[in-house]
Amino acid sequence: MHERGEDELAALWERFKSDGDQRAREGLILHFSPLVKFVAGRLGSGLPRNVDPGDLVSYGTFGLIDAIDKFEPERGYKFETYAVNRIKGAILDELRALDWVPRSVRARAREIQRSMSELEHSLQRSATEQELADHMDIPVETLRDQLGELSTLGFVALDELLNPDERDSAAVGDIVPDAAAFDPSGSFEREETRYLLADSINRLPERDRLVVTLYYFEGLTLSEIGTVLNVTESRVCQIHTKAVLSLRNRFIEPSF
Repeated sequence: MHERGEDELAALWERFKSDGDQRAREGLILHFSPLVKFVAGRLGSGLPRNVDPGDLVSYGTFGLIDAIDKFEPERGYKFETYAVNRIKGAILDELRALDWVPRSVRARAREIQRSMSELEHSLQRSATEQELADHMDIPVETLRDQLGELSTLGFVALDELLNPDERDSAAVGDIVPDAAAFDPSGSFEREETRYLLADSINRLPERDRLVVTLYYFEGLTLSEIGTVLNVTESRVCQIHTKAVLSLRNRFIEPSF
C-alpha cells in the first residue's frame, strides 16, 4: 500500500469523516488501493480467460470506495478486514450479474455439495474422495475431474463470503483474530464461527488439512503446495476444492 504513517492515516480519516474532505477521501482510496489488486488477484486466479482482470479491479474499486464511505473508525474495527469483504462483494456481484458459469457446472457443484453433505452427515466426519465417489456412483477419477472443474469457478475458497448476498458478510476464512482490533459488541457469533471453523479444519483428512493450512495460513501458492506434496498443481486444486466444500457445508447451504 502507499506508505503513510499511522498518524497521517488517522488524520485522513478524521478529515474525511468530520469534514467530508474529498482530498482526504482520495488519499484513503490511494492508500488502500492495493487491497483491490490483492482481492481481484485471488478471485481471478482460476477464472476463464474471457474474464478481464482489469474489469475485476474496476469492480473491486467501487467496493473499496463504498467501504471508505461507510467505515466508522470509532467502532475500533480493522479497516482492511472490512474493506476486503466489501471489495469481494462488489466483484462477486458483478460476476454473478454476468452469469458466466454454465448451468451444467452449477448443477454439478450443487450435486457434489449435496452428496457430500448427505454422506458426511451419515458418517459424522469428512468423507474421503473414494467414499464420495462411491456415494455418487461415479469413478473416483471422474469425481476428481469434476472437482478440478469446480476449482475454476473462483468461488470455491475460504475467501468466499459466508452469506454471498450480503456484502458486509464475514468470510469463512476470517478465523484469525486481529490483536489490534477492538470489537465493542464482544463478537460472540464471530468467535463461535472461528471456533467451529478451526475445529472443522482439524477434522479434515490430513492431506486436505495440510493444503488448507499451507494455502490460507502459510501463504503458499497451489504450485508451491504441489511441490511440497509431490503432486501436480491440478491435483492440489482438486484437494483444495473438496476440502473447502466440506468446510462450507458446516456453515452455509449450497449457493452455486
